[in-house]
Amino acid sequence: MMPATAPYAAALLRLAMGTLFLAHALVWKVGTAGMTEHVVPWFVHHGYPAWFAWFVTALEAAGGLALLLGWRTREVALVMAGLMAGITWHQFPNGWLYTFTHGGWEYPAFWTVALVAQAGLGAGAFAWAPARSRPGALRPNPV
Repeated sequence: MMPATAPYAAALLRLAMGTLFLAHALVWKVGTAGMTEHVVPWFVHHGYPAWFAWFVTALEAAGGLALLLGWRTREVALVMAGLMAGITWHQFPNGWLYTFTHGGWEYPAFWTVALVAQAGLGAGAFAWAPARSRPGALRPNPV
């Protein structure tokens, strides 16, 4: 039997990850670093096409928003886990610690695991879950 706090713990994880993904995409990549000044050149320097920087940023923003709302949380968490697994793969040659030069793989690996856990837990409380009587209603959603 799950404790009564489980839906709220799942919601806390979902809201934290959603906020961080959205902030990383919009505040850091689009705002602070600048897409054309820093982000796109970084992707191109690492052998990716320029459009991929825009795709990843859009995916982070959309995924973050979906997690915040609790919309299709299990599916979104798995898509985002795939993204983070790809980043882990890319960072693997740089060593373990993310604070190493060029970043390591520990931080994206943790994100991957947290997102898989979120997919297993579900959205938790206060997620976007259409009620049968009120389509699109925001209501507490049990795990």
